Amino acid sequence: MFQGQAAPANQIHDFHPPISPSGLYWVVPVPEGGLIISPDGQTATLEMKDIAVVDQPRWPALEAVGMPAVMSFKMIWKATDEKIVYDDPQKQFRVEGYRAASQLEAQVKVPSIGFSWKSDPLSESHANFAIIGDEVNGRYYSPTK
Repeated sequence: MFQGQAAPANQIHDFHPPISPSGLYWVVPVPEGGLIISPDGQTATLEMKDIAVVDQPRWPALEAVGMPAVMSFKMIWKATDEKIVYDDPQKQFRVEGYRAASQLEAQVKVPSIGFSWKSDPLSESHANFAIIGDEVNGRYYSPTK
């Protein structure tokens, strides 16, 4: 989150999950029932509630102070019939899927400083570009599928 123009000097909050004991970063387990995919595969809903995160506004600076925070969100993707294929053998990256619209609502709280923020409701959210599909990269990539 930024106050004013999006620039490092104006960043007032940066929320991310803590580093897990296994060393994974920016990864959170999805609870049972947190991800729902429609029977036709055209709609996906991800809903996470009360996720423990860290508010670390000056990250990635070494002296960045982190404060415990809690985040909840719901995101919905709805695929269209427009097929998307992007394949870059030199970068060993391929994504195949369908263009989708997406919506998101979220809220976050930092109890130690009395801060809370809530987005507009899901009904007022929209993004005109997303993809529902498959992605492969690196050692899992093969030029022929």
